[in-house]
Amino acid sequence: MSRRGPFPWGTLRQVSAIVWSAAGSLAAWGWLLLCQGWFWRTDVRLPPSREPEAWPPVCVVVPARDEAAVLPASLPSVLAQDYPGRAEVFLVDDSSTDGTGEVARALARRHGGLPLTVVSPGEPPAGWTGKLWAVRHGIASARARDPEYLLLTDADIAHAPDSLRRLVAAARSGGFDVVSQMARLRVVSLWERLVVPAFVYFFAQLYPFRRIARPGTRTAAAAGGCVLLRAEAAARARIPDAIRHAVIDDVALARAVKRGGGRVWLGLADRVDSVRPYPALRDLWRMVSRSAYTQLRHSPVLLAGTVAGLAMVYLVPPVAVVAGAAAGNAVAGGLGAAAWLVMAGTYLPMLRYYRQPPWLAPLLPFTAFLYLLMTVDSAVRHHRGRGAAWKGRTYARPDAVPEEG
Repeated sequence: MSRRGPFPWGTLRQVSAIVWSAAGSLAAWGWLLLCQGWFWRTDVRLPPSREPEAWPPVCVVVPARDEAAVLPASLPSVLAQDYPGRAEVFLVDDSSTDGTGEVARALARRHGGLPLTVVSPGEPPAGWTGKLWAVRHGIASARARDPEYLLLTDADIAHAPDSLRRLVAAARSGGFDVVSQMARLRVVSLWERLVVPAFVYFFAQLYPFRRIARPGTRTAAAAGGCVLLRAEAAARARIPDAIRHAVIDDVALARAVKRGGGRVWLGLADRVDSVRPYPALRDLWRMVSRSAYTQLRHSPVLLAGTVAGLAMVYLVPPVAVVAGAAAGNAVAGGLGAAAWLVMAGTYLPMLRYYRQPPWLAPLLPFTAFLYLLMTVDSAVRHHRGRGAAWKGRTYARPDAVPEEG
């Protein structure tokens, strides 16, 4: 009779941990797939609308800081809007050092189109983020024209000729106070292909578009590159003064309007595109890390929960597949593979929207790991006193959170 050695309890506990972690990840993906507002679907586009009998006046506000390089690819499309009503453009030159204002005026002379006014507000006072200080001056200049709607659009956003009329028609038909489209970001370089579609995918997971438009829900968000805002709703919600500290200003704006009883709609754009390049990983890293910790309200507890959640949902499946194969545990490997398959399947619609190959879908855990590192880096920068930074400005105030106001 052969003697058996001691039972390998340590190995059993290790395998059990892998199995339970993989099962937990699969359960999380089942919940996300069915219960998180169908976030993975990309068919939320401008709702059906009818053209109004009389087109309301609109003022377009473009905050711009050191944007001379991108304006030639974006501003002419704003000036060329085919809008049947009265419309004009206010570009706010936010203390640029690269001749942004002069470039804007030269483009207006060359291309014509909607009237352009360039205003310069100077450096923001304490308690204001630079972009919102610029928006405040743009809205103040526009009030003299008594617009019914304000289109807030970033300097790197190019619009199709019918963009403004479609936004206004959708707002009028649906009774929305905010109609926002998430511009299609540039996807050319390798890092843009890996990171950019995931950025929009994660945003939709946090703020499911279908819930945003549903009355009575607390979910509210907008995409700062293209926000049509009813002027009366802006005054009622005290926009932008009520959110003057916000680094994530688009989400803060939508929340303020919805808290005031307004209706908000957000969806993906068809022909509204960002022309800003992010060719290297460091460019994308700065884009994400500048505001990631702000999104977590500068809370170490929320940071720890976010890191744990990202690890459980996105990293456990491939780890379970590898560990299950190494340990000969088919259950762990199967659960991990199932979770990984669901994850990749929910990512495919976003890849199709960005016209990217489907083989990028299984790489989502790698991209999620990058976002985890970016989020941790954002927290480290904050606690070192560097704060959120953009265009040469650092916003290190601990109260610089999107919920302000």
